[in-house]
Amino acid sequence: MEIINNPHDKYFKQVMGDKETTRDFLMNYLPRDLLEIIDLDSLVIQKDGFIEKELQEHFSDIVYRVKINGRDGYLYLLFEHKSYLYKTTALQLIKYIVSFWDQKVNKEKSITLPPVIPLVLYHGKERWQIKHDLASIIEGIEDLPEPLKRFIPNYEYLFYDFSSYSAEEIRGGVELRIFISILNAVFKEEKEFLATVTRSMQALEELDRGQKATDYLETIVRYIINARDDMCYVDMHDAVKNVSPKGGELLMTIAEKLRNEGKEEGLEMALTALQAFCEGKDLEEVMKLTGLERDKLLKIQKLAFK
Repeated sequence: MEIINNPHDKYFKQVMGDKETTRDFLMNYLPRDLLEIIDLDSLVIQKDGFIEKELQEHFSDIVYRVKINGRDGYLYLLFEHKSYLYKTTALQLIKYIVSFWDQKVNKEKSITLPPVIPLVLYHGKERWQIKHDLASIIEGIEDLPEPLKRFIPNYEYLFYDFSSYSAEEIRGGVELRIFISILNAVFKEEKEFLATVTRSMQALEELDRGQKATDYLETIVRYIINARDDMCYVDMHDAVKNVSPKGGELLMTIAEKLRNEGKEEGLEMALTALQAFCEGKDLEEVMKLTGLERDKLLKIQKLAFK
């Protein structure tokens, strides 16, 4: 299996890097007054991101060029994924926006700056309790005299935290609903998470059978297996096959592909053992097949039949 240091980053970029899914997101979640001045049909993804290397485990970003009020502007999507709150998100954002403007000035020799609308998608275990503007992190801003306030820069960002959304509140097309649903539930208890996976697989049935559905299912499976230590493809298979026998067969094909890509022998053998248990092989057979120790296989066996 591909070893992903940051599965959240990969999942975000694979889904929101798709123009149609991003357009769907913006159509459903942007404020109405912005939708009136943004031409979503003009979306074009940009190549460069601005996250510093040391922060790439906690942030991901995507930049889209779009017509805003008839002129070129940009949407900066920042995906914040970590187990604790980053209280200076507003400062990080303005650094990235300034870096973007610097690029326009230095590389493209622009003498004017385009508007940039920042959007933050938060994906963490803690409840977000931070205001969505730069001024809120400037010490004593409330007590500053009015003549001084005009020297204090400020801006706001659009903020999205889907962790508290109910299934009924999640809007959009199939790919977007599945993306948000999985993010919504990935930190929840296993039973609740598997219920979300099952609902997502039911939604996936709405996609035409073919490469698009296959690719999207593979994206989901890769994310889940890498994002949750307690999940394996056997769990995914059980969730999918109850919705669609064809989906179950497809998942077994994807599992085989993941295993064939394995770069870490222990992980590859663990996947092999899981599939063997799923196929009904006993402990002794799996020991001979994988060469893994009995104690480790007993733990894997519990995962396969829990």
